[in-house]
Amino acid sequence: MASPVASRTALPDHLPSGPVGIAQRLIRFETVNPPGDEAACVEWVRDLLDAAGLETRLLALDPRRPNLIARLPGRGLVPPLLLHAHVDVVPVAGQDWSRPPFGGELVDGEVWGRGAVDMKGQLAMMLAALLRLRAAGTPPAGDVILAVVADEEAGSGAGARFLVERHPELFNGVRYAVGEDGGAELGLGRQVRLHPIVVAEKRAAWVRATLHGTGGHASRAAGPAGAAHKLQRLLTAIDGGGLDTQLTPVVDRMLQELAGALPQPVSGRIAAFRADPDDPSALDGIDETDARYLRSLVRHTVNATVIRGGTATNVLPASIEVELDGRLLPGDFTTDEFLGALRARTGCEMGLELLVEGELMPPPRLDGFYDRLAGILRAKDPEGVPVPMVTTASTDARLFPRLGIQCYGWLPLLHDPGTSYRGRLHCADERIAASALEFGADCFHELLIGHD
Repeated sequence: MASPVASRTALPDHLPSGPVGIAQRLIRFETVNPPGDEAACVEWVRDLLDAAGLETRLLALDPRRPNLIARLPGRGLVPPLLLHAHVDVVPVAGQDWSRPPFGGELVDGEVWGRGAVDMKGQLAMMLAALLRLRAAGTPPAGDVILAVVADEEAGSGAGARFLVERHPELFNGVRYAVGEDGGAELGLGRQVRLHPIVVAEKRAAWVRATLHGTGGHASRAAGPAGAAHKLQRLLTAIDGGGLDTQLTPVVDRMLQELAGALPQPVSGRIAAFRADPDDPSALDGIDETDARYLRSLVRHTVNATVIRGGTATNVLPASIEVELDGRLLPGDFTTDEFLGALRARTGCEMGLELLVEGELMPPPRLDGFYDRLAGILRAKDPEGVPVPMVTTASTDARLFPRLGIQCYGWLPLLHDPGTSYRGRLHCADERIAASALEFGADCFHELLIGHD
């Protein structure tokens, strides 16, 4: 790494230092994954931080897809803190955009473009906070490590996974990490501004189920031994969205805090669901999107996504394959237990092949660092309500716990309760308010000044 610069360093005029200008510039790099090609974007971030005098280093499995590690030395009072962000984005093909998706335009107080929310806007917040500290000559309490990575949207193989597996020494001493929130959001009537702090993620268990049956002429009744009949039993068994309900401690606390923060009648509905997640009427009156999300947090979910089988209309198939997207609750749940429960629930013979197994993450901790994230939000937005959340998606936060790092998803946004920024992820017309970027940068600055 380059030697740290002790004195204050002013950025050249052509380089932005605020979150709005940084976000605009990041969006203008077309880093759609696949193929990614994040090099130009990552190198621009390196040049920005080099100009400010931060230590930087590029590491790559693929030279077209480098990762940046930057370090702002601190006062050594607390362990290093990791901030991590990806610069790849999902495709825009087939979407009807009102404005150029890679224009980074500022229109009516909003920055438009793919990645504005996921997650170039958040990276802009992090960078603006680091640059502000550097320009003021104010070192943080401990070192701050920023990992700007490739490939999060397609498995992280060239990005965070590469860093964790090949360069774990870069993260020596890190206890906590802050990254994206995986789109975690609850509208709940848009009556209260909720600030989700993601403390855990569900992990993937993608499975191929093979159902064998008696083949033959389709003019005759197949009976229960037929592969199609077994398929029907499988689909019926998971029709409710997954396996039996399990209320984990972190989801229990989340529901308790939501019930205490929200007005009636929503509060009562959340309390009823917490008391009996199996009651199909508990969430009556709750927005269907929110209700489905909450139900996903109290069970291992299983959804059939791909079905293959049969050769002709008049031939009974001897076998049918079904691909299932399983998502396991956070905690010490094993995939063997999940597969066993799936077999028991369906009650029919089938072969189960595990296609993808997500990383086993430790049970979430809501400790002093979580309290600090929540406290910053309360101070910056007294009317808002921080709440611990579990996301059904997965992010790079699933990888860093291998190194003993506790990860949090934290995207501080100040917005009208009726505005769904996170609902714009992966959608046409993705955009974020300039004021939201400024608010987020202030929150990150507060975090870095005295993280503990």
